[in-house]
Amino acid sequence: MTVHFPFQNSYAALPANFFARVAPTPVEKPRLIKLNRPLALHLGLDPDQLDTSEGAEILAGKTLPDGADPIAMAYAGHQFGHFVPQLGDGRAILLGEVIDKDGVRRDIQLKGSGPTPFSRRGDGRAALGPVLREYIVSEAMAAMGIPTTRSLAAVITGEPVMRETALPGAVLTRVAASHIRVGTFQYFAARGDTEAVQRLADHVIERHYPHLKAAERPYPALLSAVIGRQAELVARWLLIGFIHGVMNTDNTSISGETIDYGPCAFMDAYNPATVFSSIDEYGRYAYANQPRIALWNLTRFAECLLPLLSDDQDKAVAEAQDLLGAFGEAFNDAYKAGLRKKLGLFTERDDDQLLAQALLDTMAAAGADFTLTFRRLSDAAGRGDNAEVRALFEEPAAFDEWAVRWRARLGEEPQSAEERRAAMRTVNPAFIPRNHRIEAVIQAAVWNDDYAPFEELLAVLARPFEDQPQFAAYADPPKPEERVCQTFCGT
Repeated sequence: MTVHFPFQNSYAALPANFFARVAPTPVEKPRLIKLNRPLALHLGLDPDQLDTSEGAEILAGKTLPDGADPIAMAYAGHQFGHFVPQLGDGRAILLGEVIDKDGVRRDIQLKGSGPTPFSRRGDGRAALGPVLREYIVSEAMAAMGIPTTRSLAAVITGEPVMRETALPGAVLTRVAASHIRVGTFQYFAARGDTEAVQRLADHVIERHYPHLKAAERPYPALLSAVIGRQAELVARWLLIGFIHGVMNTDNTSISGETIDYGPCAFMDAYNPATVFSSIDEYGRYAYANQPRIALWNLTRFAECLLPLLSDDQDKAVAEAQDLLGAFGEAFNDAYKAGLRKKLGLFTERDDDQLLAQALLDTMAAAGADFTLTFRRLSDAAGRGDNAEVRALFEEPAAFDEWAVRWRARLGEEPQSAEERRAAMRTVNPAFIPRNHRIEAVIQAAVWNDDYAPFEELLAVLARPFEDQPQFAAYADPPKPEERVCQTFCGT
């Protein structure tokens, strides 16, 4: 049986300095441990063909499918504020692009498929744990409607990788609208290659923002569009308690997708200063800092585009600053609208943000669980009974005081209690990929070759807004001894 990928390779058709042509490094005994069959179908692939030994070899990089044009993409990036002029795909290889059932072009990339010219002395491999983490979190984000890269497959290679100790090696097949990053533009801008910056901008417009081709001035329109998508994306992260953990410019997607799930995590107890990443020593990428960092990253993108905005440097800078000034309003609009939905408010009032912030402050003071508070608030809106949500607060009097204001605000709107509850339950998930659950899944897989916990967690997270009584324990915050305080890149 021949596995067919209907590849098109538009990025590989760009000039040779945009990438390095390199094939994946073969592995000995690849074994498919997870295939995302619905996603395969959406991509126009045959899951039955992929779910074979031949499919496993392709998904591990042991063999190449017909039509693949494997490349490692070049990019630079600011990592924790420090510029590195050459990074690139050090352990990832883009096989090619397919057009999905919606007519959208998608990259198919192998992550952990061996060294490339950008590996910087790394082995180009991935350990099983980080592969499972990215599979779980990216698919959970997709189920919650957050723009994200997707996971098509996870394959165990049959070969160990050396980190602090020997660990099972694995390869993730990642699907993205594209893998073009702010850092991709920085790679060429740092070299003074304005022609390449313009070529890349034209490619991005063609691929992600085709409506801008008709714009009188497409490059400022591109900057504005990317700013808007990033503002909305980061607002949506905050609304579900997500912390990316490593918001470097090379991890900022031009398409507006969440990309590169390294030390990412979801908050349990609400605290705006929460940091999980073991390498974020100073809290640069803390939960509440993410909007500020997004704007910082977008400013770096704007710097790359300056020569395309105007031949007059001062005019270009002034226009870029003006466009960047729209980020704050775009973020605030998306964030405030999201908070109103989480509180069950259908209309807008001037003091709604104060009401929402008062709840968040009360949650922070009490250490109340972020996800569980909003989920129980959804049910409280349908019952008129606050008992279950107030139980999350050690000192419930502060919540009670807030709830009086909330109930009064709800009374200003005509929707029924059940309408409000139903609406709130579509934005306040019951289930998120809690860190202790992910760690338990990884431990079972790495040390016992047991993927049943992985499969069960994926099944639960595929329906995040449903109650699923048989899996109710997955909604619970960790017990003190289960808390995960640090997450790791796993590179």
